[in-house]
Amino acid sequence: MGSTASREEVDSKQPEQTPAATQHVEEGDDEPDEWDKRIFSTGCAEENTKLTDCYYEKKDWRLCKAEMERFRQCWKVQGNDERTDTKDA
Repeated sequence: MGSTASREEVDSKQPEQTPAATQHVEEGDDEPDEWDKRIFSTGCAEENTKLTDCYYEKKDWRLCKAEMERFRQCWKVQGNDERTDTKDA
């Protein structure tokens, strides 16, 4: 008949997926690329990572409002509005 493996056994054999925002492109590639440099220069890299991880997990920006607000506040505190000519809608 069917398989005798329990759901837990099947689930535990699935490889864990790491959110795209925290994956490394290559093992041993510890040099930041242009994207990383731009994100780090904003002073909001941690908030950006949390926001993109939230979206990766939930697939719906509406469920990431708290993360978005923390990113927006960081962006303003760091003075990125002036630096990038960003205007509030």
